[in-house]
Amino acid sequence: MTSQSEAQYKVFLITGGASGLGAEYAKIFLQLGAKNVAVLDIAEAVGKTFVASLNEKYPVKAMFIKCDVSKEDEIKTAFQQVLDANKRIDVIINNAGIFNDSPHLWRTASDVNWQGVVSFTLKGMEHMRKDKGGTGGTIINISSAAALLKCPSFPMYCGAKLAVLHFGQTLSVPPFFDRTGIRILTICIGPTLTPIVDNLHERSLDTTLVETYLKTIDDPRLYQRIDSAVTAFVKMFQEGEPGSIWLSINNKPGIDITSDINQAFDEFKMKWLA
Repeated sequence: MTSQSEAQYKVFLITGGASGLGAEYAKIFLQLGAKNVAVLDIAEAVGKTFVASLNEKYPVKAMFIKCDVSKEDEIKTAFQQVLDANKRIDVIINNAGIFNDSPHLWRTASDVNWQGVVSFTLKGMEHMRKDKGGTGGTIINISSAAALLKCPSFPMYCGAKLAVLHFGQTLSVPPFFDRTGIRILTICIGPTLTPIVDNLHERSLDTTLVETYLKTIDDPRLYQRIDSAVTAFVKMFQEGEPGSIWLSINNKPGIDITSDINQAFDEFKMKWLA
């Protein structure tokens, strides 16, 4: 468990890693001693420029692979390219996401936010699991505070992020970790000052509903700094127990909310399924 909480000498695969929080994760884990960071993103020009800047500071420790995580064939190709270059993958960060419930993009967004996470998780499991000859590893799935709230103007996004949360906690039910050596972590990230919160009007399911939603979040104090979200992420990586669920919100330190989530599920089970 201790070795899994250290970044040194590990190979990281980060989806959506060319900008935003994904890029910050790449930088911080290289700073913490990662052997190599593979940045996967659909934005090829941005990704190549970013990786070039990483390699200036950390020579030959970063690589860029163009990958649209809504497309299974690109996921397979990218995953294999990382393996071919590094012989192993120790940490997968399923960071790619689209905050867009508009009528023309919700299906692609759902593929990225949900099916892409599942696909990379399954591939990581097959590669890492000790009961099939692997050496274990860590898979981090990015959920959202939206998974814990009801935002009527973004129902598909909320639903996908709740699916990510439930996927991780269900997959991690013992004896998963003891058998596989794979630590599944989930983090729910609250509103953060990244481009994902820009132009929400254009990305909602119903513009008549988004006005009410915007009024509830139209307070700069609700948005945390990027560095705060990254600090919470690293705290989870270093301290998170297998199957744990974390919250990063309001510039607070990372909070382990596993017991709260478990209590909600246990209460329902005791009341209705006992």
